[in-house]
Amino acid sequence: MAEKYNTKCPGVKRLMREAIELAEATEEYCARPLEDNLFEWHFTVRGPRGTDFEDGIYHGRILLPKEYPMHPPHIILLTPNGRFEVNKKICLSISGHHPETWQPSWSIRTALLALIAFMPTPAEGTIGSLDYSPAERKTLAKRSSNWVCPQCGQISELLSSTAAKPPTEEEQSVLNQIAFKGEEEQAQKPLGEPIFEPQNIPFTQQVLESSDTTTSFLDQLTEILVALLIGAIGIFIYRRWNALASADSEL
Repeated sequence: MAEKYNTKCPGVKRLMREAIELAEATEEYCARPLEDNLFEWHFTVRGPRGTDFEDGIYHGRILLPKEYPMHPPHIILLTPNGRFEVNKKICLSISGHHPETWQPSWSIRTALLALIAFMPTPAEGTIGSLDYSPAERKTLAKRSSNWVCPQCGQISELLSSTAAKPPTEEEQSVLNQIAFKGEEEQAQKPLGEPIFEPQNIPFTQQVLESSDTTTSFLDQLTEILVALLIGAIGIFIYRRWNALASADSEL
């Protein structure tokens, strides 16, 4: 593959180095580029222990831009899992949906660790997220080991018994900073400010309340206009009466 790419290109050099570092599969994850495309990788991750995904093995794609590592990758799950939509780019602060939060020091391994860590978190309505019930997720987890990738084969055979090296202090610090965009937006709301959730109010009630508010405002406006009109008529009559009285006195 080296002959196909310009090895002086920073992105190519970086991906080749990462391919060497991730060449050996572990019990938690594995990832490697396609034979004919250094900028598309396939990965497999094991569901985190102690969660609805514990028995699951999940396969997906990582699409890397030519500007990598200056620009973030896109992450796509292919195995049904109940947490992320399949064949759809996942919205993570470490993914291509949010290049403003990406850091060039992050890597494909970092992305895999983040994906595993955030599988059990609430969906929060983010792009590419699902909120299946625990029972549904456990059922999909058991079925996942039978899933076959057209390029990689039986995904249950892609992981190994080799323990993955624990996250370094830098990687752990990065993982602590990574969050779904929806969670970040929720945290940015001022403390003490009431959160309006229209989905908890029946639509008909919202319409009635809106209509009542509008009607009340129009009633008040009408009363003000009528009062002003009556006042203007009164002033006009008073001035007219004065003018007639002055004319009569002159006569």
